[in-house]
Amino acid sequence: MLHSTPPAGLQWRGITPPLALSDYRVIAFDMDSTLISIETLDEMADLMGKKAEVAALTEAAMRGEIVDYKQSLRDRVALLAGMPEALLDEVYNERVQINPGAETLIAACKAAGLTCLLVTGGFTCFTDRLRVRLGLDEVRANVLEVVDGRMTGRLLPQAWGDICDGEEKRRKLAEVCASLGVGTERAIAVGDGANDLPMMRAAGLSVGYHAKPAVRREVNVAIDEGGLDRLLTLFKIEDAA
Repeated sequence: MLHSTPPAGLQWRGITPPLALSDYRVIAFDMDSTLISIETLDEMADLMGKKAEVAALTEAAMRGEIVDYKQSLRDRVALLAGMPEALLDEVYNERVQINPGAETLIAACKAAGLTCLLVTGGFTCFTDRLRVRLGLDEVRANVLEVVDGRMTGRLLPQAWGDICDGEEKRRKLAEVCASLGVGTERAIAVGDGANDLPMMRAAGLSVGYHAKPAVRREVNVAIDEGGLDRLLTLFKIEDAA
């Protein structure tokens, strides 16, 4: 059972606050609806008049109702074939908003010596900019194929594999931890959807941010109200300063 403490909207299980941020070495974030307030693929579809169709597939995937996440992502991207590359800039510049408290949480983690990782089923056209904007250390994301200034509706394979799904998020988290000489029990994983569960199950501390029911049932911490920086209230004040 999740336990809560005033103020409402912050609950936890399996941990005993206050925790020490310095006990952790890595924090991994999902992007869509976690670090940022939107689902970027849905907003791309909106500009092509296909938001309802794509958003329904996205929601089903995030609730864990679609077993084959990779195929679901391919299907959604395929619907956007022909989209002008310039519209990607419009989505980033006009629709991407950093979620409340994200910058505060990242700054606190960096001050405590944590490596900040972004792992997402989203796309490098957004993550490359967010990495710089938020000072993130590493990113794993998907690459949209663009030919002659338009999306082809396909994703490009990368050196590490074809698509960043839940298993790839877990694998990348484990890889970063190994590079630091620590186990994944010294990692924090933050997300909202079912494809975040593999990395959450591997991490020592799992955090659901306004999470789907399938995620909320499993996480150590559920932030149901307010910003991402509410996580810091579970840590010793000197570690979060």
